[in-house]
Amino acid sequence: MADRVTVIGWDGSPLTAAARAALGAATLVAGAAHHLALPEVPPAAERIRLGSVALAARRIAAHRGTAVVLADGDPGFFGVVRTLRAPEFGLEVEVVPAVSSVAAAFARAGMPWDDAQVVVAHPRTLRRAVNVCRAHPKVAVLTSPGAGPAELGLLLEGVHRTFVICEELGTEREQVSVVTSDKAADHTWRDPNVVIVIGGPAGAGEPGDWIAGRDPAAGPRGWSLPAEAYGGDLGEAETGLLRTCQLARLGPRPGDLVWDIGCGSGAFATEAARLGAAVIAVDHDPDACARTESTARRFGVQLQVVRGTAPHVLENLPEPDVVRVGGGGAAVVSAVADRRAQRIVTHAATRDAAELVGRDLSEHGYHVECTLLQSLELDTRAWTEKERSVAFLLSGVLPERSP
Repeated sequence: MADRVTVIGWDGSPLTAAARAALGAATLVAGAAHHLALPEVPPAAERIRLGSVALAARRIAAHRGTAVVLADGDPGFFGVVRTLRAPEFGLEVEVVPAVSSVAAAFARAGMPWDDAQVVVAHPRTLRRAVNVCRAHPKVAVLTSPGAGPAELGLLLEGVHRTFVICEELGTEREQVSVVTSDKAADHTWRDPNVVIVIGGPAGAGEPGDWIAGRDPAAGPRGWSLPAEAYGGDLGEAETGLLRTCQLARLGPRPGDLVWDIGCGSGAFATEAARLGAAVIAVDHDPDACARTESTARRFGVQLQVVRGTAPHVLENLPEPDVVRVGGGGAAVVSAVADRRAQRIVTHAATRDAAELVGRDLSEHGYHVECTLLQSLELDTRAWTEKERSVAFLLSGVLPERSP
């Protein structure tokens, strides 16, 4: 095992005395090509071109001597330190940090970033990163080949965002460009780059000054808020108990894309967005679409409203993770199941209708649960019955996918 492993962050600035001392004593140096070209790298040291960090870690673990790993930015922030410290390698590391590429990107843009979400986009995580960009007004994306500005822009089709693209930060080839998301695919971007994605109103969701990222205290406390919070007069598909159970069954979270089909007042769509998910709200009624947009603005959340009739309007929407079907019946549920959403919830007014939907979900390979929900609201001034509702709640979960 290496006698000593030092990880040095590099942001283009002159190396610190501690970094120079570690490099001067190194018998093995790992890093990208521009790191290995630094004059401080000892000529006699073994050099490893850093591609797979895991492969480099194995070689470092087998090395007898002093090893240094050079990495862009802060190597402890979505960087190589996590892999090097993995138990299978048994490495103890010392870290000499530098300014993270995210901090540098926001500095170049002249923007604060304590209110930003930060995500990493690889080809396997690109869709989830895009969903965070849909759901939040300020996101920094650490990109990778095949999951860069062009791919982000293509997957954000229909959602307007501004991209601040910072290429090769800290090098002589550094460049900062500002483009709209729909134009990002028209260019070829150099790696490595960081993309700051900005758009949508901050509104009531604007963060405070005590916690990084989205302020959980923004907006009213609780979820499945009463009808009055959404302007009153909600449809039978939006009652508080039904909405509560639907949210619990779906469990929308950051990185998810939620479809809310038959969005009505926008109550469910807004609450899913408040939980951090990206939401596409669908309704054929222009008044429902306008009301949903108004509700989202009032609560300061980001969501996309699509007017159209399901199931036809669903064909061109991006792939969902979880879906609430508030209207449209068995035909819409079947079309959603064809898209292999991880979880689906809907409701039915009668047992026969519930059985029809449940059978269809089962035939699509979903594990189905059905519960009869009955609620009775009392007027507590006189303790008399105020409102009663009855519905069958159906949920389907694909067993072959993790929840």
